[in-house]
Amino acid sequence: MMLAGFEAPTKGDILIAGKSVAAVPSYRRDQGIVFQNYALFPHLTVRRNLEFPLEMRGVKASGRASLIERMLRRVHLDAFGERMPSQLSGGQQQRVALARALIADPPILLLDEPLGALDRNLREQMQGEIKSLHREFGKTTICVTHDQEEALTLSDRIVVMRGGRIEQSDTPEALYDRPATRFVANFLGEANLLNNPQLGFKKSDSPGTVPMIRPERVRIAAKHAAPLPDQDQRQVVSGTVEEMIYAGPLRKYQVRVGDDLLIVREHVAFGQETFGPGDTVRLDWLRADIRLLSE
Repeated sequence: MMLAGFEAPTKGDILIAGKSVAAVPSYRRDQGIVFQNYALFPHLTVRRNLEFPLEMRGVKASGRASLIERMLRRVHLDAFGERMPSQLSGGQQQRVALARALIADPPILLLDEPLGALDRNLREQMQGEIKSLHREFGKTTICVTHDQEEALTLSDRIVVMRGGRIEQSDTPEALYDRPATRFVANFLGEANLLNNPQLGFKKSDSPGTVPMIRPERVRIAAKHAAPLPDQDQRQVVSGTVEEMIYAGPLRKYQVRVGDDLLIVREHVAFGQETFGPGDTVRLDWLRADIRLLSE
């Protein structure tokens, strides 16, 4: 809200391209914005929606037409210029909103939950489109989202916030593989917290920390399966399957180990052994895959 200029900061400053904009109203900030509901003008055609920001910036009519045609081609809507927003699908409206935000060549692009209204398949398609546009136009882009997968997919850098403060900021890979706190680990995906001494860790070993392992790093096998060659580098426990969830290319297990419920996520391979509720299984993981999180 403050970056967009809809709220003023109570203290501190906001710099864009090295210039303070904290006191600059939203309509005078040179930035493109895409809202969750797209905010297209319902009474204007697609072409006129794209023309509006150019008019507001004083671009002459002779120069507007070529810019609009180029942008319509870029978002694959060159045949839709005379349609009204109500005649477009959700994905097409999203493309118009992105095109309108980019057409005036702003130095910064703000995306507010841009894909929240789309179904899963279309959302994944638009993620690729946004990344492609970002590479082509080279705009600094800030995307606000509560969708962890979307954040990991779109971003070069992620800022995880908690209570209005930055909890951790890093690349997607670093945040997922090396979260600093329990909050970040749970926010970006699923996390197995290994608090129980039965799982091979004691609080006294690393005070103020919680050992964690991601579900895909845990291997599930039959109780009497042959050990792996690197078994001496692994922590091994036995448990009982409480639930198996089939999700296409993935299986997700919930396994009870003492008082703890551990999650295992594995890719499905042809002929691979599966387990059902009540089965006794062995879980193991490499000790090197354990991450120690701050409480």
